[in-house]
Amino acid sequence: MHKKMLNGLSPAQFLRRHWQKKPLLARAGLPEFADLLNRKRLIELALLPEAESRLITRKGRQWTVHHGPFRRQDFAKLPDRDWTLLVQGVDLLLPRARELLGRFDFIPYARLDDLMVSYAPQGGGVGPHFDSYDVFLLQGEGRRRWQISSQRDLTLVDGAPLKILRDFKPAREWTLDAGDLLYLPPRYAHDGVALSDCITLSVGFRAPSAQDLCARFLDFMQDNLDASGLYADPGLKPTRQPARIAPQMAKGLLKMLAQARSSRSDMLRFIGEDLSTPKSQVVFEPPRRAMTLPAFSKAIRQRGLQLSAASILLYDDKALYMNGERCELPAAARPLLRRFADHRMLTPASAIPTAATEVFYDWYRAGFVTPSSD
Repeated sequence: MHKKMLNGLSPAQFLRRHWQKKPLLARAGLPEFADLLNRKRLIELALLPEAESRLITRKGRQWTVHHGPFRRQDFAKLPDRDWTLLVQGVDLLLPRARELLGRFDFIPYARLDDLMVSYAPQGGGVGPHFDSYDVFLLQGEGRRRWQISSQRDLTLVDGAPLKILRDFKPAREWTLDAGDLLYLPPRYAHDGVALSDCITLSVGFRAPSAQDLCARFLDFMQDNLDASGLYADPGLKPTRQPARIAPQMAKGLLKMLAQARSSRSDMLRFIGEDLSTPKSQVVFEPPRRAMTLPAFSKAIRQRGLQLSAASILLYDDKALYMNGERCELPAAARPLLRRFADHRMLTPASAIPTAATEVFYDWYRAGFVTPSSD
C-alpha cells in the first residue's frame, strides 16, 4: 500500500532517500482520495465557526487575506480566477480525511499536524513561498502546476500579508493531475498555480522551533515549580556601598534559584504533554448521557473503541500522554493501551484488563474516546 504512494519505494527507502532531503513525485500515488472534497463541500466547511479558514485573492502583485468563518455571499462576489480558499484541520471535520492521514502512519503521530484543503479557480494560488515543515501535496480534482527550487535565498516580500518569496527562481516544474502526490522537504521553495478549477490536499508535519519549545517549557516549569524558602540575612553588616550586590546575597539567591533547575524526567514529561496537546480551538464534548462503567465495559467488548477525531494519544517508555496530560499506567494495562495508541482503535475483544477499562472509561467521560459504532 505504501509503495504506490511513495513511487515504488518502501517507507524505509523513502525516509532514507527523501525525508527532509529532496522532493518526490508519485504519479497516481493516492487516487482513491482525489474525490475527498469538491468546491461546494469545501465552501460549506468554511462557513463553520469551528473551521479555520482563509480566503486569499490576488490583483496583479497585490494580495489580500480574509479569515473565516465566511458567509455564502462572500463567495458570490469573487472573480472567475486568481483566488484561493484554504481550510485547516479538515481531518477534524471529515472521517474520510482521517482515513487519508492514516496512510502516513509510517511517520510518528507526534510529527503529524493536520490536513489542509484548498480550492482555487484558474490562476489561483498563494504565491511562491516555503514551509518550515514537511508536506505531502495530493492533487484532488483539476490540475495544478508546481514549480520548485532548492534556492538558499528565502528573503520575503516586505509588508505582504503572506510569506511570499521576493526572488523565486524555479528549477523544476510538474503539472499534477488528480491522485498525484508530491512530497516537499522543509524550506523548499515552491509555487502552485491552478490550471483549472482544482482541489489540493496538504498533509503537513509539524516541527517546533527551538525558541517556541523552550518558551513553552519555561511556562511548564513555572506551572510545576515547587520552590520553598524565603531569602534571609540575619548576619547582615553595615555597608558603605548600598548599591552593590554583595557576594553573600548573590550566593543566597543563587541557592534559591537552583531549585528551578529541571531534571531529565521534567523535560521528558514536558515533551510528552506538549506533543500531545491539541490545537487551542479544539473542544471536547463529553457524552450527554454517559454509560455506567459496567455498560461501557460491555459496549467496548462487543463493539470496540476508537479515539475521538481531535484526540492526540502518545506514549514513551514511562507513561501515556492524552491531550496534554500525563497518565500513569498500571503495568497490566500498558500493552493494551499502547496498542490502542498506535492503532487509534480497538477491535471487539472478549477480555480487557480491568485497569485498562477504568482508564478508557475516564477518557470516555471526558469525550476523548468513544465506543465504535455497530
